[in-house]
Amino acid sequence: MSVQNYNTSPKENREEATSSTRNTYQDVSASKTIKNTLAYNEALTTRKETLTLEHDQTPKTYGLEVLGMKNLGHVYRNLSIPTLVEHALARAEAILADNGALCINTGKYTGRSPNDKFIVDEPNSRDEIHWNKLNVPISEQNFKRLYRQVLSYVQGRDLYLFDGYVGCDPNYRVGVRIINQYASQNLFAHQLFIRATDEELANHQADFTVIAVPGLQGDPEINGINSEAFIVVNFSQKIVIIGGSKYAGEIKKSVFSLMNYFMTKRNVLPMHCSANMDDKGNTALFFGLSGTGKTTISADPTRQLIGDDEHGWSEDGIFNFEGGCYAKTIALSKENEPQIWDAIRFGALMENVVLDPVTRHPDYDDNSLTENTRAAYPIDYIPNVVLPSVGGHPTAVIFLSADAFGVLPPIAKLTNRQAMYYFMSGYTSKLAGTERGITEPEATFSACFGKPFLPLSATVYAEMLGERLRKHNTTASVYLVNTGWSGGPYGVGSRIKIKYTRAMVSAALSGELDHVTCHPHPIFKMLIPEAVSGVPNEILDPRNTWADQEAYDRQAKELASRFVDNFKRFTTASQEIIDAGPSFE
Repeated sequence: MSVQNYNTSPKENREEATSSTRNTYQDVSASKTIKNTLAYNEALTTRKETLTLEHDQTPKTYGLEVLGMKNLGHVYRNLSIPTLVEHALARAEAILADNGALCINTGKYTGRSPNDKFIVDEPNSRDEIHWNKLNVPISEQNFKRLYRQVLSYVQGRDLYLFDGYVGCDPNYRVGVRIINQYASQNLFAHQLFIRATDEELANHQADFTVIAVPGLQGDPEINGINSEAFIVVNFSQKIVIIGGSKYAGEIKKSVFSLMNYFMTKRNVLPMHCSANMDDKGNTALFFGLSGTGKTTISADPTRQLIGDDEHGWSEDGIFNFEGGCYAKTIALSKENEPQIWDAIRFGALMENVVLDPVTRHPDYDDNSLTENTRAAYPIDYIPNVVLPSVGGHPTAVIFLSADAFGVLPPIAKLTNRQAMYYFMSGYTSKLAGTERGITEPEATFSACFGKPFLPLSATVYAEMLGERLRKHNTTASVYLVNTGWSGGPYGVGSRIKIKYTRAMVSAALSGELDHVTCHPHPIFKMLIPEAVSGVPNEILDPRNTWADQEAYDRQAKELASRFVDNFKRFTTASQEIIDAGPSFE
């Protein structure tokens, strides 16, 4: 792979010869510097290891032989951020952007590949798994065959280990080991999960293990998979193997799937949501799929961030599963998302962000590689965060939907029964690039706003949420916020301005909407406020934003019918919850 052409966009009007010469000079100089620095660090490492070998005469494998790994190259464990960056650069895995972030190109797989995810069909978990098109079984025999291929592949190769934790509440913390072929993916793990202290590292025990070897491609005919990529979860062995895809998000979501299985056994509700807190300690949750605004909205300069994506709700309150953030960067601007903008610096990892070939300045508006451009960084890169990332029981719950139909109001208040209905429905639109094959927004229902990551039936998680809503009466306000389209569907209307969404969310969290007159939506029944500070009144009722209001009525009934049809699969839902959904004639 040529570093010179890495992640840069062709520009027809550039002075190509001059740029090429300049890039070559810069790359050669950078290469010399990197190699010299790496050689220096390698010399120090070798010296330390030589002293160690005088006593034990064995290379460091950090227990990998327990997994069947042998004849390995050098095994690096919990390297520092600068060292991981140096390794990634020296191995031509990435280049540096002018903001200091490491930038990688994930190739063919620029998003999660749900058709390549499998769960091992084994007796210990078989009867608990909700088998469906997202939870697809793979035989133990095929898993063992793939695993043997992984063991064969890593022989003679250098490996990078990250030993850390998932779960910021020490009462529910889980040890995790991430084993990477690439230094850049190990940097991702280092920044996304919870880092261990030196003392903790000395006694670290891995409850979960993820092995990511993107260079190993599977064979559908031999391995019982769908393509060269595979993400296989074995709940009995608490292990995940990933191959064929360089997209780091597969590592993150595989660990989330493990948490979504095991946390329920400890009476913790695992949630695909972000969370933040005000200066009085009032906590808010933001549910939503990728692209609905969880990361952007929860990174609020006026509030403290608990976490941007994955949390647990225990008997004690809320806690973040992770130690970092994984933000979408398409159309990122310092004006609209200053905290995320400033967090992308040295130590951060960018995926598929196009860089200027000369200046290496990121072009966040360039979607030529994918709409799903990403940045990973530790949570303390955000200035106002809660550390440790825990909070009390939430006083507000917000469901985020990017409605491509342009039907749902930009904000509406829900009763508890309505909250159960819309949580179980999990309506949003899949946005381009988040998954392979999605090129424009597509209406979808994802139970609990996270069905792709839920190994158990959605009713298990919904009942846990309902129990908490009833038990903690301080959680009195539940809202649905549409971060999608207004004035018409996708292609006709326009996306709701983020400054308006922020104003509406602020009004909900401050209690302002508790004192505002509301009226019910005639079809969806949710309560629409008639005034919100900082928001034009005319956009609050979506029907008023359409030039043809009869067309809006038809579109609203069409979307309502989709809700009703989708909810029919919840055969055990009570009539009270069913009646809380939309109705139309």
